[in-house]
Amino acid sequence: MNRWCALLYFFVLSIPVFLGIVAWQSIRYDALNESVRLLEADQKKLVENNRKLIADLTGLSSPSRIGQVAVQNLGLVQILPEQVLQVKIEGSYGQ
Repeated sequence: MNRWCALLYFFVLSIPVFLGIVAWQSIRYDALNESVRLLEADQKKLVENNRKLIADLTGLSSPSRIGQVAVQNLGLVQILPEQVLQVKIEGSYGQ
């Protein structure tokens, strides 16, 4: 009889322990779920920011803008084809 009582007490006392473990796992799952949600929101912001930067890069690297910056900011001027001087060196170098 004493053995059955000990077994009964064990089962009765193990139920709250199992319920506690389930509750702890539920709390842990909710915390991890919230962490994943925040990381996904950060990832969405970073992807959107990356798209904007790529669009800005496309605009900044256009040939018309580069020509405008060269003329306005650097003071460069476009030369005419007749202003180009070609130098041709003849000799035995490389022959």
